[in-house]
Amino acid sequence: MNIAPTSSFAEKDDEALMACLAAKEPNALWILHQRYHSILKSIIISVIHDETEADDVLQEVFIQIWTHASNYSAAKGKAAGWLITLARRRAIDRLRQRHAYQLATDRLEKASKPSNAYEIESAEHDIERQDISNYLNQLLQQLPVPQKEVVILAHLHGMSQRQIAVHMSLPLGTVKTRLELGMRKLCHAACAVHHKVM
Repeated sequence: MNIAPTSSFAEKDDEALMACLAAKEPNALWILHQRYHSILKSIIISVIHDETEADDVLQEVFIQIWTHASNYSAAKGKAAGWLITLARRRAIDRLRQRHAYQLATDRLEKASKPSNAYEIESAEHDIERQDISNYLNQLLQQLPVPQKEVVILAHLHGMSQRQIAVHMSLPLGTVKTRLELGMRKLCHAACAVHHKVM
């Protein structure tokens, strides 16, 4: 603020200065700035705890004082109280903006990667289950079709031997034989693969 105040403005009390501000007298703003900038800045810092940011907020406060001076009413309280309220509200608004920005940043970061160990572990289990499923399918393809059918019904669909017999219209003994032969071949194939890996 480079406007030099006249002595008449310097002698006015706060309420008179506010009336001059409402009439858009820049000297009144200069005087109020000299009287209150230290107090208002300390209030702002007590809220946002950042001196550099406090200077920006303080400037916003004095712009608001200049543009909204007509909203002040001496009947509702002293000018000093109005100024302090403006400063505190503007500081709280800045704090909320900062908090909202941090929340948005955190959400973006959270969305871009697994949020916790459980999700990572779950993803690993899904991959492991898929690997096992692929492996079992490869083993099943080595079985003759009749044996493969009863093994799938028994172990993947959970059907009993009697249910399979009814479902396939086969004698129960035939189902038992096919299931036994199929499982034996699967075990043999799995053991052969295990020995190769070892």
